Amino acid sequence: MSLYQYTKKRNLKSSKEPSAKIPQSKNKKLIFVIHEHHASHLHWDLRLEMLGVLKSWAVPKTPPKTKGEKRLAIQVEDHPLAYATFKGTIPEGNYGAGEVKIWDNGKYKLISKDSKKIEFELHGKKLKGKYVLVKTHYGNKPNKSWLWMKI
Repeated sequence: MSLYQYTKKRNLKSSKEPSAKIPQSKNKKLIFVIHEHHASHLHWDLRLEMLGVLKSWAVPKTPPKTKGEKRLAIQVEDHPLAYATFKGTIPEGNYGAGEVKIWDNGKYKLISKDSKKIEFELHGKKLKGKYVLVKTHYGNKPNKSWLWMKI
């Protein structure tokens, strides 16, 4: 996996966001984090550890907590694993400027994954249970659009 897009969009010295290193994982348990991001528009960022990076989706509404609740999730650039603990304020003038808080985090189990569907089980503080991301062609970014729901 490449963190090229992550690095290209940011001034890491100014924003104080983590560097784009891909460490070798020593832990067999996968991590997830959901950031509450007060940028130009309030949104949540779902991040799942896969292949040494955090695969990431921007979600315009609060994450789904009940079965059948659907949320649009727009896939964004991969983030380094160190981003799982990032919180703080990205200064004005930087990509993603605004306050970033950890809304939830924990471990997760990947149940299945292909190009159209990712099924996983979250073990977080707020979110627990089985979830799925299903590829769609909705909205103004059809190639990056997914639906995220609790199953």
